[in-house]
Amino acid sequence: MKNRVIKVDTLCRVEGEGGIFIKIADGRITDTKVRIYEPPRFFEAFLRGRSFAEAPDITARICGICPVAYQMSAVHAMEDAFGVTVDGQLRELRRLLYCGEWIESHVLHVFMLHAPDFLGYDDALQLAKDKPDLVRDALRMKKIGNDIVTIVGGREIHPINVRVGGFYRVPERREFERLAEDLAWGREKALEAVRLVAGLEFPQFEMEYEYVSLDHPTEYPMLGNQISTRHGVTMAVREYEFHFEERHVPHSNALHSVLKGQGNYHVGPLARFNLNFDRLLPVARKAAEDAGLVPPVMNPFKSIIVRAVEAVHAYDLALRIIADYQPPAEPSVPVRPVPGIGFGASEAPRGILYHRYRLDDDGAILDAKIVPPTAQNLGTMEADLKRFVTANIDMEREELTLRAEQVVRNYDPCISCATHAVTIVRE
Repeated sequence: MKNRVIKVDTLCRVEGEGGIFIKIADGRITDTKVRIYEPPRFFEAFLRGRSFAEAPDITARICGICPVAYQMSAVHAMEDAFGVTVDGQLRELRRLLYCGEWIESHVLHVFMLHAPDFLGYDDALQLAKDKPDLVRDALRMKKIGNDIVTIVGGREIHPINVRVGGFYRVPERREFERLAEDLAWGREKALEAVRLVAGLEFPQFEMEYEYVSLDHPTEYPMLGNQISTRHGVTMAVREYEFHFEERHVPHSNALHSVLKGQGNYHVGPLARFNLNFDRLLPVARKAAEDAGLVPPVMNPFKSIIVRAVEAVHAYDLALRIIADYQPPAEPSVPVRPVPGIGFGASEAPRGILYHRYRLDDDGAILDAKIVPPTAQNLGTMEADLKRFVTANIDMEREELTLRAEQVVRNYDPCISCATHAVTIVRE
């Protein structure tokens, strides 16, 4: 059909409220939109006038799935402003907390949100009827991630134990005793998950992405102060705004981020995997290689495999951290506020999360900027939709609509995180 509209008013199996609109005229795509209509939440405005010490707890409320990422980016920015370094066991505890978040988020996405697309189910409830053991194992795998966040972060949703300079309290070694056995079980199940999802049928679809991720010389990136791109640009996190900018688009309550002079770019598991494959822990790297997944991976539908590989990495890293863990003498390092600007970033499950704060002499926040990963991927999602629908324009409407939704779900968008703008209409 040469003239038709593909419209999804409410995307399912994503976090937040958004839709898809694609217009086809004379056999060509004339309009493509990922519509983000969830009301903006103004967290940057809420932060103004608040103490630097409140930022980890306030920003954690931006998302119930990736609160750790918001806390880590916030504390890194504050520590950057104050010239504070957190390393040793305190930094390892932060990485362990991040492992918990990656595990719970990736397992949720792989099994509950994305797998139904590939397996022909409308949702995870239908999947559970046919494959109860698979879903039961997935729920236990996810709970292990929640358990990590509870032990290190103080509670499983919106952790309360993170502070600028470290933590309010640090766990005793005995608190991790049962966790080690669960993590070993979870790692084996994650390896099974890699094999399972690698055997799925994937559409023939590849794009030339400009991948962007944090860069660390020895670690697969979760925390860091340097950013790299696929085409060799390397920058400090504090230089982020020299290279990237946010733009308002009328159909979205989320800003669209672009790489200056280039346009759309791609953050998240595929970016991390392609730019940092050699820094995956050996068990995760071997799992990827055994699944036939090695860089460059340019098919966004295969992000489900990469998330499973990153889950293996997170389980294994968590095991390594707790095996070597010795409680530090103090739960935090001294912090003295000074006026200035601080920059921080970390790798949320969905990609780079950037924070910037301007602070006064007492450490009160004068200005805040938060750039979530979904906002950075929105332009790329729309480009994917346009190209995918163009390549499959003769597909039956129902099937094409389902596939168009899946194109968006490839990114596991966190729409609520991304709504930081308002639509301005001028008469």
